Amino acid sequence: MGLFKKNEKYVFNTQTLSFEKAVVGWGTRLLRAFGFLAAALVFSLALSAIYYNFFDTPKEKQLKAELNLLKSQYALLNDEVNRMSEVLNGLHYRDGNIYRVLFEAEPISKDIWTAGSGGVAKYRYLDNYDNGEIIKMVAQKVDQLKRQMVIQSKSYDEIATMIQDKQKMLSSIPSIQPIMNKNLERLASGYGWRIDPIYKISKFHEGQDFTCHVGTEVHVTGDGVVETVEYSYQGYGNQIIVDHGYGYKTRYAHLSRFKVRPGQKVTRGDVIGYSGNTGKSTGPHLHYEVIKNGIAVNPAYFYYNDLKDADFQKMLEISNNPGQTFD
Repeated sequence: MGLFKKNEKYVFNTQTLSFEKAVVGWGTRLLRAFGFLAAALVFSLALSAIYYNFFDTPKEKQLKAELNLLKSQYALLNDEVNRMSEVLNGLHYRDGNIYRVLFEAEPISKDIWTAGSGGVAKYRYLDNYDNGEIIKMVAQKVDQLKRQMVIQSKSYDEIATMIQDKQKMLSSIPSIQPIMNKNLERLASGYGWRIDPIYKISKFHEGQDFTCHVGTEVHVTGDGVVETVEYSYQGYGNQIIVDHGYGYKTRYAHLSRFKVRPGQKVTRGDVIGYSGNTGKSTGPHLHYEVIKNGIAVNPAYFYYNDLKDADFQKMLEISNNPGQTFD
């Protein structure tokens, strides 16, 4: 038996009872090479999968940072849209509850004001985005805001036309407070159900009470003609009623003195009398009413020449105070 060469394989032949050099065919070699490459490929894919699942590439890190920034910008945009919507709703409220009331025009219906635009299908293309719901929510709000702005703009155009046709009406309709009350400190009791100061029961108060010293100047709140100048020790006490036309009248009660006579024409802001404590009254004050077509209405909605938006809101809050009246 000769010596075995290094790196050569031998197999034992049971027939000849001797070792013979093993011969490896090309098929076997190719199969082994393919197996090695397949194992290497599987190993590489496994490493790649682990890396991409647990580690971000620089590009992915950049994209995630941009996405987070985009989300924060959408949140800020959504807040800004909400604030704009609040402002627009405030304008809409004054449009329907003050301006259109003054001109006896129908307010914008709730269905028209709150209706959407284009339906849900309009935003369906956003469903394909990862953050489509956020984008869709903001897009819907912006579209509705734009639509409401158009509606409100058209409404103001209509009111502008009414103003041009009704300058005299605007001068006549009550629109200022009957006494000087810049800080709203003199408003004591508002319109609505209140506690009667004498009988201590709940009664409907048809006007507003302004606290003031006896002799405080009382101003007429719109152009008109003095209808009534009455002296009395009961009820409203000494009172003046002014007819402004267009179905409006105003009452100024519990006065101490008069400065006008029946039939006299007056202009908004004129002093017509002086506050007092006459009639059914528990203290010096002015009782003021706005009467529309024979029915007393809330005077708080008729100070639009005197009050800015913030003061108007404050006036409503004070007027809604369910406290005790002075008369």
